[in-house]
Amino acid sequence: MVRVLAAAAMIAALPLTVSAQEPVPAAITDGTLLDVVAEGQATRVPDIATIRAGVVTAAPIAAAALSANAAQMARVLAALKAAGIATRDVQTATISLNPQYRYAENQPPVITGYQASNSVAVKFRDIARSGAILDALVAQGANQIDGPSLGIDQLDAAQDEARVDAVKRARARADLYARALGMRVERLIALSEGDGAMPGPVPAMMVRAQSAKDRTEVAPGEQQVGVTVRVRFLLK
Repeated sequence: MVRVLAAAAMIAALPLTVSAQEPVPAAITDGTLLDVVAEGQATRVPDIATIRAGVVTAAPIAAAALSANAAQMARVLAALKAAGIATRDVQTATISLNPQYRYAENQPPVITGYQASNSVAVKFRDIARSGAILDALVAQGANQIDGPSLGIDQLDAAQDEARVDAVKRARARADLYARALGMRVERLIALSEGDGAMPGPVPAMMVRAQSAKDRTEVAPGEQQVGVTVRVRFLLK
């Protein structure tokens, strides 16, 4: 999508100033300035998934809740290691211990026990295997799963593709305006890059009970990478 920022101004008729801080080059003596904003896009299938998996346990006393949580979490971490997840791709996300209360009318709250929670953020570099690994984690005691957050590993390459697309779109629109005015694009005067993040469709994560025919699946979908450029052309 390309938007014209400002109507083209004939240099011969009006003072040629872009802003107080950006004087027009003295070499431009006649012609028409055209400012264009163009958004370029590149589409990729996400190849990295980050999912948070954790353990929540409860017990009458704090130490027991925390101890049970640690033992259960150790099995979850062992399952991740057995699945081939590298240590660098597992990071502790949260650890918490909170009292649980019973409330009664006109009575102060009474502590009835404690809840311990421990979760890790796991980066899956093979999205196709992530569902099966999550099932294995649940089998080993994980009872809290959030996500996924999907991403693109080689993001720079996708952004470069979007940049090329943006410049092509800007030039095509400049040519269109030049033809409509009976002119031609003489040259590019200035180019700058702005923000152009365009989130793709929200990926689907289907968490289901594990069985021979019914397993967790993570659908990667597609994501769009966007770059916005602002381009100034000289028309003659």
